[in-house]
Amino acid sequence: MLGAIIGDIIGSAYEWNNVKHKQFELFTVTTNFTDDTVMTIATIDAIINNIPFNESYKKWFRKYPDEDYGGNFLCWGNSDSLEPYNSWGNGSAMRVSPVSSGYCCSNLFG
Repeated sequence: MLGAIIGDIIGSAYEWNNVKHKQFELFTVTTNFTDDTVMTIATIDAIINNIPFNESYKKWFRKYPDEDYGGNFLCWGNSDSLEPYNSWGNGSAMRVSPVSSGYCCSNLFG
């Protein structure tokens, strides 16, 4: 999970400007966490605190509404609905890392 978050932060500067070599700066003035880090934290929060995933995703979205969420998720996040929104994106694959690390990392969140 921590590796996914570090990769998200380092990769944020290159998301729209792909690098095809191994010589690049890890941290630049534009590196920052993204929506994927926010939702990764929301996933571990749901697991550790036994919160329904949809409620945790809403809670964390509302804490960090200005990240680069996909259009469907953005609409869902801003709505009052807790129902699935039929995502076509790949966010779930990028945010699944806490599923296997939930219990070993539980001390991070109390």
